Amino acid sequence: MTPLTVLVTGGSSASGVAAARALAAAGHRVFTVGSDDVRIKAAALEAGDGVTPLVCDLASLDAVRELAETIHLLGVQRIDGVIHLVGGWRSATGIEDQSDDDWISLEEGAITTLRNVSRVFYRQLEESPNGRFAMVSSTTASAPTAATASYAAAKAAAEAWTLAVADGFRQAQAENPDTTEAASAQHSAAVIFVVKSLVDAAMRREHPERRFPGYTDVEELAAAVVELFDKPAATINGQRILLAK
Repeated sequence: MTPLTVLVTGGSSASGVAAARALAAAGHRVFTVGSDDVRIKAAALEAGDGVTPLVCDLASLDAVRELAETIHLLGVQRIDGVIHLVGGWRSATGIEDQSDDDWISLEEGAITTLRNVSRVFYRQLEESPNGRFAMVSSTTASAPTAATASYAAAKAAAEAWTLAVADGFRQAQAENPDTTEAASAQHSAAVIFVVKSLVDAAMRREHPERRFPGYTDVEELAAAVVELFDKPAATINGQRILLAK
């Protein structure tokens, strides 16, 4: 495959490091983004060669636009992939104690950041011959509990937005005048990875007594991210890809 340029948001997380490392190992140019300069630089160093750290407040649309300009000034004409790994977890005991503070945090982390990144980089992804947009959601979004009401609602909203991005790709590329077949015209895709929760090597070391049933290892997620660019866009666009055990 021709090397692509991929943006990994939430790059300071264990999943961000794993995804950046796997994409760079596959030969792609990777920009990993976080909100803290020290942490994102450390994460990029851990991910290895071919990974460039950038700092951005993804909850600010203006800041994301500045991020896109910064990447352009680094000589990049187009972003081919966005792997959105910004998240957060909040829960309560039931409906009545779902706090406004928790909702504001979840709305900003799960929804606003995704909206901003997808709006700013949408055109580049749609124009890429192998454009990919991916987010990570939770099984809770389709099976919410009273305790996880705010979290599940935020994830469900983020999923809905991602499916709308997929529809945007589908409509734009089905109308491609250079081909008569929609399947061959489709070259960009937006997908949702669904997990129960994520686990990494550090968590296993810290809790050797735990088995983490149903959890998805961040290395498995990273491998699935790399595989996105090998699969035909028409077969994965708008799909919820279950990685939960």
